Amino acid sequence: MKKTRFVIRLMTGAVCLMTAATMASAQDGYIKARGKPGAAGVFVDGKYLGPSERFTVPEKYPVAPGDHEVVLKDPRYEDFTVKVVVKAHKTTKINFHSKKLTPPQGPFGRLRFGGGEKESFISVAQGDTSAVYINGKFYGMLDELNNIGGGLLLPPGDYEVKCSSPLFGDISQVVKLEANKVTVIPLKK
Repeated sequence: MKKTRFVIRLMTGAVCLMTAATMASAQDGYIKARGKPGAAGVFVDGKYLGPSERFTVPEKYPVAPGDHEVVLKDPRYEDFTVKVVVKAHKTTKINFHSKKLTPPQGPFGRLRFGGGEKESFISVAQGDTSAVYINGKFYGMLDELNNIGGGLLLPPGDYEVKCSSPLFGDISQVVKLEANKVTVIPLKK
């Protein structure tokens, strides 16, 4: 009898927690950012949410109501930071224009993700907007660094690469880039 009451209380508590979580998310507001560069990563209070735009269409991200710091990042531009107040059931729109940085001078090596698939201009990681960090700095999304025509041009040297992908798992490794060569980090399902 005591065991049955315990199980019922446990289940009731779980239902209450799930209901509270659902109600909390039902109270969310949204953030939508549009500007230059269009593929800038959206970070809210230090947490990566995804790209500001996909194929020129702004993404809309659920965010808890309240005060937030939004940072838009792209490795070729200065970070754009703004403080916003998000209201429940409302969309906070951010228009931004980041200042372009001076392009680095070559020679370069190219870093990209892949492995096993036939070379193609179509990304096998299509739609995977997981953040890619190089030496601790945001450098873009996994799907834009995957196809044969994609990747990053970086000066030769050693780089620590990290990415946490729902499709390919955690990627964490040090790679050595050489001038005028492509280095591919394998993607394993």
